[in-house]
Amino acid sequence: MVNRVLLIVWFAVTLTLGVSAQEVADNAAQMPVTNDTTIADAAKKSPIELIGNEYENGIKLLQNRFRIDYNVDEVTMVFFREFGSAPVVLVRPDGSKIFQSQVDGENVFWFDSDTYDLISIKNPVPGPWQAVGQILQGSRVMVLSELKLHADPLPPIVFSGEILKQTAYLTNGGERIDYSQFRDVVELSIEFVSTNNPNFNNFGAADQEIATFEDNGRGMDEAPLDGIFTGQFNLSVPAGEWQPIFRVTSPMFTREQHNAPLRLHPNPVIIDVELDGGGNDYHKLLIDAQRDLVDIRSLLIDGKVSYPNGDVQNFSITEPSAAPREHLIIAYDYGIFRVKLTAYGKTVNGRDFILDVPEYTFLVAEPELPEPEVAESTLQNDVSEVVQQPEPPPEPEGMDDETLMFWLLTVNGSILLIGGLTVTLIIVFKRLKANRGNRATTKAADKTNTDKQPGRFSGLLSKFKKNKP
Repeated sequence: MVNRVLLIVWFAVTLTLGVSAQEVADNAAQMPVTNDTTIADAAKKSPIELIGNEYENGIKLLQNRFRIDYNVDEVTMVFFREFGSAPVVLVRPDGSKIFQSQVDGENVFWFDSDTYDLISIKNPVPGPWQAVGQILQGSRVMVLSELKLHADPLPPIVFSGEILKQTAYLTNGGERIDYSQFRDVVELSIEFVSTNNPNFNNFGAADQEIATFEDNGRGMDEAPLDGIFTGQFNLSVPAGEWQPIFRVTSPMFTREQHNAPLRLHPNPVIIDVELDGGGNDYHKLLIDAQRDLVDIRSLLIDGKVSYPNGDVQNFSITEPSAAPREHLIIAYDYGIFRVKLTAYGKTVNGRDFILDVPEYTFLVAEPELPEPEVAESTLQNDVSEVVQQPEPPPEPEGMDDETLMFWLLTVNGSILLIGGLTVTLIIVFKRLKANRGNRATTKAADKTNTDKQPGRFSGLLSKFKKNKP
């Protein structure tokens, strides 16, 4: 059969039979492979036998050997090994080796992580292969041929803000995969894609990743490593029409399951408040739901009230009733009150739901103080006094703009004129003083020169003096 992978289990019986590993490999290579009956007959007389029916295309490892049939066009294998160990090395039937660092990306694709190797080979060589590495004891070589995701469809009535549990599982070749370590190879998630219906509020909205499936025994997952993946969704996305897409992702391939579009209804819980509805000291909180979607008698409420001063009061309403639920809030402060609810109930078709209700707030304003009362007689006297008082004489009007401008120019011009005259007088006085000083100096110099000139009598006598030799 084309594209059919024939896998063989090598059981650890070589020690009990006294057969070496090399002899087992030689016997496997020489054994004719014609059909399932021939192989089954040969398996009764040798350590080689067909795989069981735990799931298709999986084998237990004996010294890390496995066989690939001759009519396989492409095979994808997963090897689980010890944490942090080096990638395995594949040995072909002819003895040539394939290393992770030497793959070409065309015929061989290889992805390695801390715990496994994911390898895809096109047109593999038929015959016995071997994987060398620190492969976990009891591990399996899984050849992935028809990997599919199976998830239950979402319920017909779903609300925005609902906390929803969803389970899914994987099959390979039609058989369910229950090998716990396989959860490290794939990632399961659910995504909401808007149908872009203009009649709904989510028209043109971006894709929303709702949740990731886990098989770790946490949250809503019932048992760890049981092969059942559980997703916990908080549908905090806009109401409207969405298409759910379940997706299986691995480093080498992706599988998707497209479900029919569904309508995500708005939050059905209706909250209102009556200020002082419970008396002067209490406000009344009213909680109802859309009766065409929710069975009102099944509605349970778990909530808390945050007061303006920071105090928090928790409350619960568990009594079934067909009437709206009521809760009294102490009215001892003014400001903003915040109410946060979680609702539990059933839809009209009997499905249980858990709903995260958006926060509801209301404002209590501080009342205005009343104005003081005034006696009527006092008020009449004040009015009569106001009527009898003569009107005060009108105040004189101020200057107009032209007059004001005239006086400003006059005053400023006078100041400038006086300042100019003062500076001129100072300069004149300084020059006069300087001239007087120059005249006095000239007279003194003339007097000195006069004293130095000889008189007439002295000049006559000087003619009769004899010159010294």
